[in-house]
Amino acid sequence: MIAAISDRMRPEAEVMDLARLGSLHSSTLSFMRTLVRRIMKEEWSIDRQRFDLDNDGYGTAVYRIETPNDVFSFVLFSNFLSDEDRNDRVIATSWDLTMALCEGEVDDIWLEDMRSNVPRQEAGRVDARVFSLSRANRSSRLFSYVLEELGAGRQPDAGRIADVGYLYRTTAVYGSGKLGMADWNKVRAKFADFNRPFAPEMFICYMLRQFSLDQVDQIAKSRSPETAVALDSRLKRFFGIGNSTGLGMAPYLVNHGELLSQWIEMRETALAQVLHKATPTDWRIKLFHELIDRAEQHFNESRTGDEEQVERNRVLIAELAEVRDWLSAQGDALETWSALSDHARDAWSLETQELIHALCLEIHPELVNELEDSFAVVPNPVIDPDMSTEQLRTLIEDRYDWALAIDFSDPQQSDAFWYRSEEKLEPRLGFAGADPGVEKQMPLPIARRVRACYDVLLEDLEEHPDSDVIHFLLRSPALKSIVRRIQTMSKHKYAEIQANLADRNVRPMDLLRCKLAFFGVSKFDPRSKLWVRNTMYQGAPLIDDIGQTYESWFLPLKPQIEEAQA
Repeated sequence: MIAAISDRMRPEAEVMDLARLGSLHSSTLSFMRTLVRRIMKEEWSIDRQRFDLDNDGYGTAVYRIETPNDVFSFVLFSNFLSDEDRNDRVIATSWDLTMALCEGEVDDIWLEDMRSNVPRQEAGRVDARVFSLSRANRSSRLFSYVLEELGAGRQPDAGRIADVGYLYRTTAVYGSGKLGMADWNKVRAKFADFNRPFAPEMFICYMLRQFSLDQVDQIAKSRSPETAVALDSRLKRFFGIGNSTGLGMAPYLVNHGELLSQWIEMRETALAQVLHKATPTDWRIKLFHELIDRAEQHFNESRTGDEEQVERNRVLIAELAEVRDWLSAQGDALETWSALSDHARDAWSLETQELIHALCLEIHPELVNELEDSFAVVPNPVIDPDMSTEQLRTLIEDRYDWALAIDFSDPQQSDAFWYRSEEKLEPRLGFAGADPGVEKQMPLPIARRVRACYDVLLEDLEEHPDSDVIHFLLRSPALKSIVRRIQTMSKHKYAEIQANLADRNVRPMDLLRCKLAFFGVSKFDPRSKLWVRNTMYQGAPLIDDIGQTYESWFLPLKPQIEEAQA
């Protein structure tokens, strides 16, 4: 199927433009969406096995998860956190909640071992039975308010929930072998339920959301047994989990080019299927109009203090009205969705173009969802020693022409540098002449490294015109890693982000937005160009919905529950 549609997929230069990647929206193929579909389709059994919380919600919780294949446990520790110790930055050492997703049942001995380590996060250690670790803090804007309302016998205001979106926000989610956990190869090979990219990490956030809802109900009932009411199920679904994401996520896309290419290629394959093969029937067009209405409301309800994101949302909402008008004017003349996509490329912003594509994917699940098991890949970076240096030169000119077009003699094009902080080993962005550490910069600016390799290669070809890669690297051993990258990534259609990451005006936010869109988050709220708040699982079905019919949670909307206020 991929081979049959590959010639209709968008070109690399268009797709891998950083500004476009930074305009992606979540879709039906996003990892949270595919995980929830699996949970609902396979009817996972998720039960509270232990819920030992005091009246303030502090204590221990254990949820048992039974799938058609295995049994897992979600273990959570809730502890008092003073306001002076509350910190959402990665340098924090204490949190309201800490948690772990584990294989199998958790006995008392293992639970006590986790109690000694999980709350310590990076300072602790777990074993390979653990898939993922996370931590979270209460929302200072919403948690106490919701408790007060429930305790007084009232439902919290949906508008105030919409302004925040969550009771807890997580500041980090760990997996893939860190801190002693199971590595990805083990999880992928032995546990079919979590064999998709970031599935354990996505699931631990889903369970954190469930706990936050269970906890707030229990605290309200414990504090006010005579008057408290349970949180309305519609409001429960509208709560998500908050997330703060900074530069720690940015290098991942650069360092995992083969995986990024697989993600992009599967999305582009699905999009090409829909744009060029699907027929815009009357009922599909009607559904598209309904999704436009939904999108307008969703983005009108989105809150951000970032002026640029406010403007992007404003333009998006205005352009959606134009999309509606254009689509209505086509009548029966619209033969494929590609006509809409082509017009969007000429007429509307990148935000609108990529939202249109997400809507197209949404209304054709029969052409899209079958790809959800195709997002994993086993990296295989290798050097082809027998390739001639002339072939290497041609390869660079063909696949990295965008990098060769950058003038690195311009100081602005080489001003930014990426490094890891000594304290937390987290990526940071510095600027030459203003920040120390340029001599310890990370090798993230691929374009500049390719250019440097190309310049040396041209000089080498003048002296050794009939050489090969292995002898070239013997003469220039420092270029081994970039040559390996060039040869490896050139085998993949969408492996390289076509941007200069050393540019003074580089937007790391676009890297964050790209990865988070694949995760499936919504309502981006940039706090600077270096970090962003967002919401996970808002609108998603609850564990009580498993086995029931549930509504789509694409572009979640504020519920209308006026009758619940009486």
